[in-house]
Amino acid sequence: MTTGFFITFEGVEGCGKTTQLRLLKEFLTARGYAVTATREPGGTPIGDSIRKLVLASGAGCIDSKTELMLYEASRAQHMREVIGPALSEGHIVLCDRFGDATLAYQGYAQGLPVDCIEKLNRFTTGNRGPDLTILLDCPVELGLERTRERAARTGQGMTEDRFEKKDLDFHRRVRQGYLDIAQRNSGRFLIVDGSREPAAVQAVMRPAVLERLQHL
Repeated sequence: MTTGFFITFEGVEGCGKTTQLRLLKEFLTARGYAVTATREPGGTPIGDSIRKLVLASGAGCIDSKTELMLYEASRAQHMREVIGPALSEGHIVLCDRFGDATLAYQGYAQGLPVDCIEKLNRFTTGNRGPDLTILLDCPVELGLERTRERAARTGQGMTEDRFEKKDLDFHRRVRQGYLDIAQRNSGRFLIVDGSREPAAVQAVMRPAVLERLQHL
């Protein structure tokens, strides 16, 4: 029975993970792989409703424990409806954020117990974590500048994601959290310089991903 291959993309706001996921999907699809792309929070009707709730700029009053449980609820549904079935069919699943994001944002940056979050992640996923996590690391100042430029370019403003409006110390804690998580799980993580141009990032990412896929 095939189990597919699960790749997650992580990083601070504006690190380029959404763009890199799209480019990698195009690359792998062109090489004949079956690829499912998704994101968190979201990926399902229930998850998308939770996404609107927790990321809305007006949700600043939400308690951090409430926020954590909503993310985990979205993840449980995501695994049941999208990620689990796709992996069972032998797909490569590319996910924009996953359990490490909850550790970095709600744990390292907001001070909730990391061990509790890790237990919740295992519970909601049935112990099925990523096979490979690509961490696009970049200075938080650069990432936030990119989000501002994107908002100005699209004319939508920085209204969807209230995390983009947090202060620099918050984002620095998120970044350090990711780096700490990557150090503790070095066999699973690929850290790539997200400050580079998209093509340069792909040039590092693609051979690393193909090398992992050879062992399927």
